Amino acid sequence: MDLTEFLRETQVAVRSQMRDGALYAELVFSGIVMDHMSEIGMTFDPVECHFEGKVGNANLRLSGYSLSEGNDQLDLFVSLYANVDEITTIPDTETKTAVEQCLRFLSLCAEGKMAQKLDPSIDVRSLAETLQGIYDGLEQIRVCVITDRVAKSKSFKTREIGGKAVRLEVMDIERLHRHWSEGKPRDELVVDFVEVSGAPLPCVSVPGESDDYDYALTAIPAKVLRLLYEKFGARLLEANVRSFLSIKGKGVNVGIQNTLRVAPERFMAYNNGIVIVADEIRLGQSTDGSTGIAWLKGLQIVNGGQTTALIYFTKRKYPDTDLSRVRVPAKIIVMRAQDPTREEALVADISRFANSQNAIRQSDLSANKPFHIEIEKLSRSVYCPDGVGQWFYERAAGSYNTLLVREGTTPAKLRALKEAVPPARRITKTDLAKYITAWDMKPDIVSLGAQKNFDRFMDRLTPADGQEVALPTVADFKAMISKAIIYRETHKRLRPMFPAFQERVAAYTVSLVAEKLGECIDLDRIWAKQAVSPQLLEQIALWAKEVNDMLHASSGGKMISEWAKRPECRAAVMGARYSAAAAGIPEVR
Repeated sequence: MDLTEFLRETQVAVRSQMRDGALYAELVFSGIVMDHMSEIGMTFDPVECHFEGKVGNANLRLSGYSLSEGNDQLDLFVSLYANVDEITTIPDTETKTAVEQCLRFLSLCAEGKMAQKLDPSIDVRSLAETLQGIYDGLEQIRVCVITDRVAKSKSFKTREIGGKAVRLEVMDIERLHRHWSEGKPRDELVVDFVEVSGAPLPCVSVPGESDDYDYALTAIPAKVLRLLYEKFGARLLEANVRSFLSIKGKGVNVGIQNTLRVAPERFMAYNNGIVIVADEIRLGQSTDGSTGIAWLKGLQIVNGGQTTALIYFTKRKYPDTDLSRVRVPAKIIVMRAQDPTREEALVADISRFANSQNAIRQSDLSANKPFHIEIEKLSRSVYCPDGVGQWFYERAAGSYNTLLVREGTTPAKLRALKEAVPPARRITKTDLAKYITAWDMKPDIVSLGAQKNFDRFMDRLTPADGQEVALPTVADFKAMISKAIIYRETHKRLRPMFPAFQERVAAYTVSLVAEKLGECIDLDRIWAKQAVSPQLLEQIALWAKEVNDMLHASSGGKMISEWAKRPECRAAVMGARYSAAAAGIPEVR
């Protein structure tokens, strides 16, 4: 699929999620892009939050935000949506203006001048108060412009706001397409060692004995790792494990920092080193004439993320730290597997076996769990009631795109394939966990974010005795898809109703539907229709308003995105009184 086709399909996806009366088409686009960035590990759990306004003579703009679990890393998003169907460029002046408007919002929050100027009833007020409270503790900040046009510049010079460095970048339709088509957003992560350290890194290069990988052993200068983390941040750590690491821990973190400060020349002796996977490697001659690593593309740190982050943050906190004397031992594994499922499984195993200091839970590396394999098999064998269409369960990242490339070998075949298995019927592992958990009336767990919710979901699939649960049947699969349809239609219906926190309201509303009507809902009917009735949607919209009111009333001024994660919130919202279900809902038996 070329860029123009991708743009048009993206616009179809945006329009398909719009309903009559929707005020903010750009929020739908923002949500699609932010969810994509979260899915591939470029950001945390994103929250749509639209704001446009003036403070004094300053225009301010915000479309969404994302905070790390430890409140030490922040992403702010601002959308420039043009609703174009042809490739259109966007001037750097326009993206820079959007950046400035978002930076002004951030600056006013940091200075404590924003919250007091906002109506207490609007959702962005709680965000402004939160940013004011946590700003001093933020270690990493980014402003990202997202647009359906093509930007000449994908990043801008780092700015300083309130003593904090703020990275500035653009996620345009071209960059989004590259991620989609290549299935590897890590392709953007490239390091030229000749450029950053003056020469190829001396190494021991060992060709692999299988078709899966080659590998090399080397020592990477700490200043190179610092530069990489400064440029790419937590994206370096994405791989199969979303290790957004904080430096606020104790123990090993303190030891690493002390070694950097007091005995940098002994760092390589003390440290266990890091493990990197990469997609491509170029070798050259190092300064002594031996083989060296000149260039790596698609690198990911699957073990040693804390070491890398601490090098960066220690240098920032203590500028006199001498990184020139620090080398970090590194094992580099260069992937050669052509099958993305096989590659993801290998990366998962590398992550699992490489991590010993900070254990990686099995639930993070679960693509090869029997449950997921069986769901994938069912999705490829069970047809929709029309006998043609199917849902696609994306067990391994990028497998949907691989299907299109592998089987859509002609325009006619590709068109037929997309009609039978459209992108709108693609479900990821984290999607499925969200839909099922919400229907199980655990909206607070859903609100923890995609990865944490998925962890809890996998914990439930693996009882304490370590035995796997029974594999899903065809009937189970159809019921899961029906719950997915309910959740997706709920979220779609809620979009025009609320300018922020739609995902939280959707999770709680679906849980309320399950509690009030779950035993009476005919999931087989939803599967047969591949849709929910207008009557059920109207009931969902009515309850959503009441749920939203209750979320705010019970929050005590806390930010809804955070309050929704707490069991106390679930108890308050699920225990409240709601209007009775209307008569005549077709799905209610």
